[in-house]
Amino acid sequence: MHKIPESAVDCRPPLLGMSFAQLEALCAQAGVKPAHAETLRAHIFRHADQDIRGIAGLPQAFYDYIESNTRRLEPELRARQDSEDGTCKMLLGMADGREVETVLIPGKGRLTQCISTQVGCAVACTFCLTATAGLTRNLSAAEMVGQIHAAFQHTGLKPRNLVLMGMGEPLHNYDEVARFIRLATDPKGMAFSPRRVTISTAGHVPGIERMIEDDLPCNLALSLNASNDETRSAIMPINRRWPIAEVLKWTSRFAAGKKKRILIEYVMLAGINDSDADAHRLVELLADLPCTVNLLPFNALAGNDFRRPDDARVSAFREILVRADRVAVVRESRGRDISAACGQLRTEVQASRRQKPTKIAEQSANPSPV
Repeated sequence: MHKIPESAVDCRPPLLGMSFAQLEALCAQAGVKPAHAETLRAHIFRHADQDIRGIAGLPQAFYDYIESNTRRLEPELRARQDSEDGTCKMLLGMADGREVETVLIPGKGRLTQCISTQVGCAVACTFCLTATAGLTRNLSAAEMVGQIHAAFQHTGLKPRNLVLMGMGEPLHNYDEVARFIRLATDPKGMAFSPRRVTISTAGHVPGIERMIEDDLPCNLALSLNASNDETRSAIMPINRRWPIAEVLKWTSRFAAGKKKRILIEYVMLAGINDSDADAHRLVELLADLPCTVNLLPFNALAGNDFRRPDDARVSAFREILVRADRVAVVRESRGRDISAACGQLRTEVQASRRQKPTKIAEQSANPSPV
């Protein structure tokens, strides 16, 4: 796996990765008033703008100091697709040329952004397109913030909710993800409510343990997808390392500490995990866990043999959960027509797209010189 390419390109810290305390330290190093940290914070995080020359009232010497001692990090828009349902998927190029996808998902009175945490993924879930390319490298916290900035710059929209459910297993990249979560939820940072920020994991137990130890201010979603270890190990190799009982033990501890409900994600695969018996086993597994079960009928992938259950099967499965007093919802697949739905994100771009950028990409800002 390639490491985050910082020192090899530009060792100056990116503005987007700085906490409020670090912005205050930057002011102290530059010999200017600490109050200027608040001005910087509002400009960078609230207005999603790294062009510090547009900030009124800062000393000229401070402009120069910032430009000499920090760097701009602006993902380049390589392509954009808009779904009929309002979902928007953007392919973003990082400073080293690697690409990730981020998705904006509209809802009733809210906008959710799906954030990628890695270039590719090492978990290798058999029903997920991202896994087919393997893992290239982790993303930095600044690159995660950069996805929010890029979305705002190219759509004018700011999300209300953040879900770390894009490309990658967030807990494989714990340190940078934790930094991002703290930046996102810091009242003096991006000021997202912790109730509106969610990490989704395939069941990385050491990462869940660290979330508990660090009291990370966010929600937890578990991608479960099976009611027994045999099936889960077949479709999610991570289960061979941390089986269902172990994962649910630590998930329950997280829920108890936070006094919050866990989101259980269950991708429904026809003939694999969608039987009545599966539903009854799921009821037993989740009996003591305060949770909401999100049922996600499989989204078709080219070259993948899994099938989507019909609506009647999905409804019957949900009904068993509801009768057992489980909160269960069938999640509407958003962005299926542009491959932006669950399990459909990937890093490959067709050669023709690289040779002839989309009109929107041609109009995007120049890539950051890092």
